[in-house]
Amino acid sequence: MFIKNPRIFAVIAAFMLLACTVSACRGGRALAVIVAGSTSVQPYAELLAEEYAHIHPDAEVDVQGGGSSAGITAVESGTADIGMSSRALKESERSLWSVEIAKDGLAIIIHPNNSLSGLTPEQLRNIYTGQIGNWAEVGGRDARIHLITREEGSGTRSAFEDLVMAGAFITPRAIVQDSNGAVRQLVAGDRDSIGFISLGLVDDTVKAVSLGGVAPTWENVSNGNYSLYRPFLFVAAAEPEGEAKGFIDFTLSPEGQRMLISEGLIPSDRIG
Repeated sequence: MFIKNPRIFAVIAAFMLLACTVSACRGGRALAVIVAGSTSVQPYAELLAEEYAHIHPDAEVDVQGGGSSAGITAVESGTADIGMSSRALKESERSLWSVEIAKDGLAIIIHPNNSLSGLTPEQLRNIYTGQIGNWAEVGGRDARIHLITREEGSGTRSAFEDLVMAGAFITPRAIVQDSNGAVRQLVAGDRDSIGFISLGLVDDTVKAVSLGGVAPTWENVSNGNYSLYRPFLFVAAAEPEGEAKGFIDFTLSPEGQRMLISEGLIPSDRIG
């Protein structure tokens, strides 16, 4: 059929696109679950989705990033079944359904060749406001501090601002990155840099420093001695049903929780 009227064609094309989006145009079978949001939660959700697919071969869970705020927006607009957030919900978001799947420590990372081993909360805050600009001011070598931060809307940044900045603003001189992996990569390649990432993503390419004399370890987060930790949430527009509920139930099951613990996350009931 040939359609001469461009307006009619546009309407039909838009309808077909919407229908394709709803069904995911996947052999006539709709996508089971779309999970989107926090890049901190994303790698753990991907592991859970892979295991869930082994247990339920007919199920399909598509995990995407984008940041905590983007994930919450996707849930509100109906473009995702489950949003991932690495920050607590804001007052305007409290009408959404949510469940905490785990807690995660927030690690302050520097280059492994940086001799510094720890900072006080005040020193860290002053570094990120720009009041402290040289490593020598906090016991390091005489070199300018290169600040790395996450983007606005990131759950990791929101948690850092809530837990560290005490209402102060991160200096606009900080280099902005859009994922924990990108922050880690920059710090690993720059001896004079500092950043913050999920504790579970710390590896031997960077060094996590103590804060106020307390090391950022699983045990110290669990017992409440290390104060920098944030919730990992699954969020939905309403109480999930069907495959979305199945995936969340698996995440909260003993098997799912064991997977998260093995990756360095802390069950909620282990804090304090």
